[in-house]
Amino acid sequence: MIYTCDSCKVLECSNKIKGTLPDNCPMRNKELMESSFAEYFKEENHKFYVKSSEIEALGYCNWPRLREIMEFSHLMGYKHLGLAFCRGLRKEAKETAKILRENGFTVSSVICKTGGMDKTEAGIENKVHDGKFESMCNPIAQAKFLKDAKTDFNITLGLCVGHDSLFYKYSHVNATAFVTKDRVTGHNPLACVYLSDGYMKKKLETGYGKA
Repeated sequence: MIYTCDSCKVLECSNKIKGTLPDNCPMRNKELMESSFAEYFKEENHKFYVKSSEIEALGYCNWPRLREIMEFSHLMGYKHLGLAFCRGLRKEAKETAKILRENGFTVSSVICKTGGMDKTEAGIENKVHDGKFESMCNPIAQAKFLKDAKTDFNITLGLCVGHDSLFYKYSHVNATAFVTKDRVTGHNPLACVYLSDGYMKKKLETGYGKA
């Protein structure tokens, strides 16, 4: 089954009474819907989901995302936060950690280049970085060091596409993204969507990696 909620014009998921559903609406799969709903009542999920929903309501159009992260962490009883950040955003990471500490949290932070290993050591070809030494990003190590620090909740700040995925995979606790890196748009990824019919049209044409 291919789901296309992005083009749905019915949006019965937002109504109490469900009327006509598209043929490929996920809600037609009652077994999967019910099994997913049951997961929210598991001990490891229930409080986390309820508190995040409370923050959604309290902070909606009122709090910036960083405050939402802090308020959520307070509600969950998290004391020790992990910050996995990009070297290119170390100034922002320093200020973020400062704000977190000023709001009562202990913060452990790990930079993406930790280890200082050349990219070739991880099997990345020299041609990708012109044969010069370039330290590899190390998201798995970031996650493992934050586990060693015994953080309660982890925050990512500007990790690369894919590297962030590996960080989440190896994070020993739940994690959330504070900043999604996008150097072209000043770290505002939706800018290319808003401008997709104009200035960004050419920049969204793929080609790298095609045969």
